[in-house]
Amino acid sequence: MNRLDLIKSVAKVIATKSEAVKAVEAIFGSIQEALKKDEKVVISNFGTFRVKSRQARLGRNPKTGDKVEVPPRRGIRFKASKNLLD
Repeated sequence: MNRLDLIKSVAKVIATKSEAVKAVEAIFGSIQEALKKDEKVVISNFGTFRVKSRQARLGRNPKTGDKVEVPPRRGIRFKASKNLLD
């Protein structure tokens, strides 16, 4: 399922497709802004999104075997709700 599929599903409930597009975009925008502020996003009976920071580490180039410094970075983690998995 992609963004367009979500919009079509929401459009079945909301009167027009343009309103559905605005609703889906607003939801994704709100989640994105919260994650940018390092806030945890909890959606009941679905799951939790959170930002996790990774420290710098020493890695290897698999082609040459040389050691490479991997910089610190941030990533998003999702933990599914128990209800979603059932």
